[in-house]
Amino acid sequence: MPLHIVLHEPLIPANTGNIARSCAATGAHLHLIHPLGFSTEDRYLKRAGLDYWHAVNIHHHESFEHFAAAQGEGAGTFYFVETWGEKLYTDVSFRDGDYIILGKETTGLPEELAERYREQTIRIPMSGATRSVNLSNCAAIVLFEGLRQLGFPGLN
Repeated sequence: MPLHIVLHEPLIPANTGNIARSCAATGAHLHLIHPLGFSTEDRYLKRAGLDYWHAVNIHHHESFEHFAAAQGEGAGTFYFVETWGEKLYTDVSFRDGDYIILGKETTGLPEELAERYREQTIRIPMSGATRSVNLSNCAAIVLFEGLRQLGFPGLN
């Protein structure tokens, strides 16, 4: 089973395009939870993903509840990436089929999700000079740590 990147209401097309390219390069599935802050026909989205869109296994969901229900009982662990997470992303043991969930660029995850999944919230350490790391960079950092732990399955 692949790892999954989940974007909760992303706003910036270039970030989503860059994340789609990372998914194409690694075999990770990409889930987009609506509403999106852009059209999937956006030229910046397409430019960032270049010619890799055909290689992305992409899923669209109306809401987080729709997304969670679609994954079913045997789904992998949901890991939420937030600046205030108590655990570092390197402190968890990723398994095949786990989900790396990132909130929108301006506000992060909705408060109710953050509270419900507090124990599954992880963070990337930072110096404090910035509010956060760019969304597409966050996705790549955590995705590649998960893949490293799994032995980079299917990658050469």
